[in-house]
Amino acid sequence: MEPSYNILVVDDDAFLRDACNQALSRHGHSVTLAKSGSESLELLERWSFDLILLDLKMPDEDGLTILATVKERDPEAVVVIITGYGTIETAVQAIKLGAFDFIAKPFTPDELLEIVNRVLRNRKLTIENLYLKQRLKEETQDTDIISKSAAMDKVKEMVAMVAPTDSTVLLQGESGTGKGLVAHKIHEVSPRHGQPFMSVDCGVLVRTLFESELFGHVKGAFTGADSSQHGKFEMAHGGTLFFDEISNISLEIQAKLLKAVEEKRISKIGDHKVIKVDVRIISATNRNLQRALGDGLFREDLFFRLNVVSIQLPSLRERKDDIPLLVDHFLNRFTRKQGKPIEGISENAMKALTAYSWPGNVRELENTVERLVVFARDKMIATQDLVYSNTVLSSVLSREPLRLEEMERLHIIKVLQRAEGNKTQAALLLGIDRKTLRTKMKKYEILSAAA
Repeated sequence: MEPSYNILVVDDDAFLRDACNQALSRHGHSVTLAKSGSESLELLERWSFDLILLDLKMPDEDGLTILATVKERDPEAVVVIITGYGTIETAVQAIKLGAFDFIAKPFTPDELLEIVNRVLRNRKLTIENLYLKQRLKEETQDTDIISKSAAMDKVKEMVAMVAPTDSTVLLQGESGTGKGLVAHKIHEVSPRHGQPFMSVDCGVLVRTLFESELFGHVKGAFTGADSSQHGKFEMAHGGTLFFDEISNISLEIQAKLLKAVEEKRISKIGDHKVIKVDVRIISATNRNLQRALGDGLFREDLFFRLNVVSIQLPSLRERKDDIPLLVDHFLNRFTRKQGKPIEGISENAMKALTAYSWPGNVRELENTVERLVVFARDKMIATQDLVYSNTVLSSVLSREPLRLEEMERLHIIKVLQRAEGNKTQAALLLGIDRKTLRTKMKKYEILSAAA
């Protein structure tokens, strides 16, 4: 799905204006026409355009003067000069003044589209570079939904149904349930998949900078604004904008966000010009927005605008069948990352992980597996590795009644730790001989390097 762009055509020739309009509109672009330089400047006071096609020679107006005025007002404005064969030298001068390129009359629709597409490809690359810089700050995220549970089957079914549409989506669920992953998946299988996916973490941005993050700002708009900046709405044009933990934004920003979503138009801070944007909105929250509505903390009109399709993500304790799959998935990832030759996890260790309630959900499980890989002392992760890495085992044991064998196994582990791995000393402390200790260690899958 290629996004449409806003193009201003400035030429005193009505026939040429109409021809440009037809050629560009057929390819989905939004075209505005101006018959004079002064009219174009009036339009540029109110609107922001992705591209300006500017005739160099118009009655009583100097195209170079108009160009200079445009670039002075907006140094980032992209201008292509329309010129006749007799004014090529002047067109070259225009490029020195900041024009992107020029096109000579007469030109065919294909020639016009070729140069327009080149300009827009350049703009797209600029936006993509900004996007990639943001992504480099984030951990590379898997887009596969790892599951076999019925609860997640329902989620995947809803993703498959909503992705081809352009409806706004509200993802609800506890922290760590994978709302960001599902948002990525919706974008990945949508018609917008070739365009940017931009995320906004509403939980970490301070209010004073949040508006700039969303809508951008021009140089000098506020203290510290040393240069102009694109906002997330503009950077996501044609793609998807994901608001993570949207319940955290202030009522003031909610009003501005509602206006942007409804009108598909924004203005940068410090600039009154309007920028047309085409983005799909996906939001996520771990809070009860219905309760926030009743408490006056969230706008009802914005809620209904965002909640066209609602997907509820289950907690990990509601999809325990998925824990072994997720553990194996994270093991594979982190063993490659850490370069450790770990082959798997023991049955008892997996039972302990599965028995835990996981209040932090998949994110907590992921962090736990990474720690297990870091602290693992053998090719198989065993129960004592959960103890060494200070992970969830203590919580599991404090909440679940232990069998006698499990208590014996844990006691042996603690004694081996106290003996710093010396089996002879551990056997003495336990009141058994070394051979019996070895037998019990084998039975309970306790590694020889227990210290």
